[in-house]
Amino acid sequence: MSTRLGHSLKAASLALCLSFGAFAHAADPVTDLMQAANAPYRMALYKTNGKVVDEAQQAVVQAQQTWGKLSTQFGAKPVAPYDRDPAFAASVAEVSKVYDQALLEVNAGQLSTAHNTLERVRDIMADMRQRNNVVVFSDHMNAYHSQMEVIQVHGGETLAQPKGALLLTAQTGALSYLAKQLEVQAPAELKKNEEFNQLLKAVQQSVGSLEAALLNQDMAAAKEASGKLKGPYSKLFAKFG
Repeated sequence: MSTRLGHSLKAASLALCLSFGAFAHAADPVTDLMQAANAPYRMALYKTNGKVVDEAQQAVVQAQQTWGKLSTQFGAKPVAPYDRDPAFAASVAEVSKVYDQALLEVNAGQLSTAHNTLERVRDIMADMRQRNNVVVFSDHMNAYHSQMEVIQVHGGETLAQPKGALLLTAQTGALSYLAKQLEVQAPAELKKNEEFNQLLKAVQQSVGSLEAALLNQDMAAAKEASGKLKGPYSKLFAKFG
């Protein structure tokens, strides 16, 4: 299976599960700690996407320490619904190993490599929740991210295929749906947050620009628009993802 197809199927699978409400909303101590660990994790991703090693190092250490609290409290003996998950302890340990590796890379000044390493944490946490029928807003952000990468990374390649414009239009339609779900599925407190609403609007506008370019059959504009998807999403993710 190609990497592109794998990403596309993963995004479609997650979106389908979320859209049909297959999961229960989070209300347990483990998920609460996982969500608490998500904020410093996002900052670690943000800082390793920059150029200041000291700031990246501090961010990764903080994220690592926050995850350590979850590992210490629940790693060996989780509570419901994770208590019936035979892979829970291994997943917790895997996240810890990712942080260890990322910190080594940051200390070596390899921020881009560390950033890519840290991306794995997002997938592991999402898989943990999915296995245990738990959903949080981050999962909707992750579904959007997966589909966005299909377009952003492979959009040019898709356009070069026979009927590539139609293929990319279909992929963008899926992304548009997921962008709307970010608004629909946002918790009430986020919907009242003006900064969240402005950042979400920018995400939706970035998708709208790509849709418009494709409908106008302007492939140059479509390539430009696909390259501008990441910026608005990254800002929303860093603060609210």
